[in-house]
Amino acid sequence: MAHRATRRHVLMAGAAGVAAAVAPAARAAEPSGGLQPYASYWYPRSLPSGSPGPGVRWRSLSEWRPEDDAELPFNRASVPLAARFTPPPANGTARGGQARISALVSFATTSANPSQGSATADYYALTHWAYLDELVFWGGSSGEGLILAPNAPVVDAAHRNGVPVLGTVFLPPAAYGGQLCWTRELVHRDAGGGFPLAGKLIQVARAHGFDGWFLNAETGGGDARLGADMRDFVEHLRTHGKGLRITWYDAMAISGDVAWQNELNDRNAPFFRAADTMFVNFGWNRAGLEASGKLAERARRSRYELWAGIDVEAAGWDTRVDWDALVPADGPHTASYGFYRPEWTWKSLPGERTPAAFHARDDRLWTGPSPDPSRPDPGPWRAPAASVADRSTLTVLPFATSFNTGHGLGWYERGRRTSDAAWNHLGLQDRLPGRRWVVHTAGARPTVGFDFADAWRGGSSLLVDGGFSEAATVELYAARLPLTRATVVELAHRTDPGSAGVRVELAVALEEGPYRFVFLPAGVLPAGVLPAGVLPPGGRGWSTAALRVGALLHGRSGRTIRALGVRLTAPDGGPVRWRLGGLAVRATAPRAPGRPGRVAVTASRVGGDGTAALRLAWGAATGRVRHYELHQALPGGGFRFLGGTCGHAYYVPALRRTDGEAATRIDVRAVDELYTASAAASVTHRW
Repeated sequence: MAHRATRRHVLMAGAAGVAAAVAPAARAAEPSGGLQPYASYWYPRSLPSGSPGPGVRWRSLSEWRPEDDAELPFNRASVPLAARFTPPPANGTARGGQARISALVSFATTSANPSQGSATADYYALTHWAYLDELVFWGGSSGEGLILAPNAPVVDAAHRNGVPVLGTVFLPPAAYGGQLCWTRELVHRDAGGGFPLAGKLIQVARAHGFDGWFLNAETGGGDARLGADMRDFVEHLRTHGKGLRITWYDAMAISGDVAWQNELNDRNAPFFRAADTMFVNFGWNRAGLEASGKLAERARRSRYELWAGIDVEAAGWDTRVDWDALVPADGPHTASYGFYRPEWTWKSLPGERTPAAFHARDDRLWTGPSPDPSRPDPGPWRAPAASVADRSTLTVLPFATSFNTGHGLGWYERGRRTSDAAWNHLGLQDRLPGRRWVVHTAGARPTVGFDFADAWRGGSSLLVDGGFSEAATVELYAARLPLTRATVVELAHRTDPGSAGVRVELAVALEEGPYRFVFLPAGVLPAGVLPAGVLPPGGRGWSTAALRVGALLHGRSGRTIRALGVRLTAPDGGPVRWRLGGLAVRATAPRAPGRPGRVAVTASRVGGDGTAALRLAWGAATGRVRHYELHQALPGGGFRFLGGTCGHAYYVPALRRTDGEAATRIDVRAVDELYTASAAASVTHRW
């Protein structure tokens, strides 16, 4: 991409050692690093000369077949793309139906994206899905591969929040190892005039379960014939993809050479017409964006199908942007946001990169210096929350969350720590509050955020911390959930050691915003011990409450829950540290899914440290399954959490033998939307 050299640093790792000559296509060798599966990546047809770097596999897309791909079960996303709606914006400047946001994110280098998470919490656990309309799984390099398919955890998390995910096709400049023959191979026509590799890209997206492709052709030296072939290729991919999304990057012009336009004009409009959207290069200006929008509308396309590139890789929220040209405050938005590398909030963390520190920085990028999107900061960084209306997928029951962000320093189940290992897996991420954090209080505002020191379930919980001089209402979810007399809302919550007592009330709004909440005591204690709904001071463990909301809201059943939150009061004053570990809404009693099908160890390898790496697979369970969880049975009846996935295969990197046992049993359970677990299907690994 044409802007500054920083955007090359990660993408082009290893490219300098790639020779210019191209070797004949060959099957990729088996990975040298063991059984660990990674996200798939390919060259169009021919491979570079020489040998790949450590851990890199050179493969040709033209030879790929899903039935031959041993890693496809680990890379196949399972969560369908959720429908979502736009609630009334949190503030008076954010707008629905205008500017949207695409984000190009590099979660790792091209060859180093684990298929199902890894044993570290140091990961870009994106959670601000409410503002996104498209996520591009960014990567590709001349030394690894040019075509990158997204891994399953990212797709599953995005789909749960209604966000489509695109893979990347990157044809790099010659200065970074690009070869024009790769562009020609991509758009090669068969005898019937079709495009074989377009068919392969469609097949890859369907087999892996993601939503389309971001096409970035930056290798110079082409001619008008190549430009015409590329335009036809894009149109073929979109037409035959039947629902796949195609985003074109403003690099190659219809002349066939690379000429960044920084606007939509006659030199790149043929590609825009062939694709769904176009990412406009970063050198745009006010006049060019306005002209681009008008040209799009003359072609009967929306101006918001143009993503205006904003490079935040180097400076994050200190990036200088002409916001009034893109999202003017006194008129309609001109185009949409095209964020390049918002994972800056993670990679630029000073010192130790802890999950809590990352989320605080990520909130600032998306919400702004103000911690409350209902009161956006007027400073130079115009965060998405100040201009773009958030979205929600809370329309269907049951709904549950444990405020699990998709990474953590341990794993908890019903308040018990069942693993001490750090982890990340975005497919296990919950649907999280879209507005971070709207607080209504006449007193001092408490701090609200995700915390990783304790959890009810997963790796994190919601912590509210501060001195409460007045009641504080924390808005959590915009919703359109049916309310009947059978509707029940459940909470799991606690106070931390040192906290004052706190009165907890569920906040329910039945009308669109500005929300007028009805407050219902979350009573969990015997009558006469403390006032209704008051948790005692000092941190005495987790408490659960089940509120029959439909019965409590007399005469209001048959309506719709529009928002959910909590109101907290400190009756006796003092500092409060209160955690919300779980929130669920249901209309029927929980019912466990069926047991998973037969579990098998499909491959294993014992390491030098005495642990075993295993690949496991099992049959689908019956019923509504959110994901599957794996536990190691311990001698004496205990268990250890090993991991989870939304699919039907899982890689265990290091199974630890306990007390010299001759065999270790692994249990696989299906888990539904309310986190009700099935009976276990088991397999035994013999040492």
